[in-house]
Amino acid sequence: MNPTNLKVDAYLKRNERWQAEMTALRALLLECPLIEDLKWGVPCYTLDEKNVVLIHAFKEYCALLFHKGALMKDPEGILIQQTDNVQSARQIRFTSLDEIQRMQNLLKSYVHEAIEVEKSGLKVVHKTVAEFAVPEEFKAALSEDEALKSAFEALTPGRQRAYLLHFSSAKQSATRQARVEKCRPKIMDGKGLDD
Repeated sequence: MNPTNLKVDAYLKRNERWQAEMTALRALLLECPLIEDLKWGVPCYTLDEKNVVLIHAFKEYCALLFHKGALMKDPEGILIQQTDNVQSARQIRFTSLDEIQRMQNLLKSYVHEAIEVEKSGLKVVHKTVAEFAVPEEFKAALSEDEALKSAFEALTPGRQRAYLLHFSSAKQSATRQARVEKCRPKIMDGKGLDD
């Protein structure tokens, strides 16, 4: 068994909701040739300093998240893409300790495949910014304001994606329009959504 990380110990102690399930997932991962760490506030398991899998908890479930899950084989059909916009990661979700215990051998095989994917050096080919939908409200703003269009095009691809996803996630046109107007000054200043 690999050494444990004190930060992960503290994380598990303060997360009572899925504590037994996450402890079981941790034990399984510690049997694999991975290094335990705490990244993004959750237990993360790495190989040669590359993120392979993490454990995270939500209200309805806890999960293993495979960073390059899109490249893994999924013969059992248990890998879940969280949203349409998640390009690389895939989850296996759990709602009980019994479920994890029943799936233990299968989970180990998925973890070992994730390790092999990482060792192989495979990379997920991400969509380009041009492949993301541009909401009509933002298209209109760009066509009406050349300075806004230039400022948006000058942003890094990651910042452009973040804005497009933020605008597109609103269900109502009025909300999309309000988001565009609210973000206009940040775009003009060359800043990202979270800057």
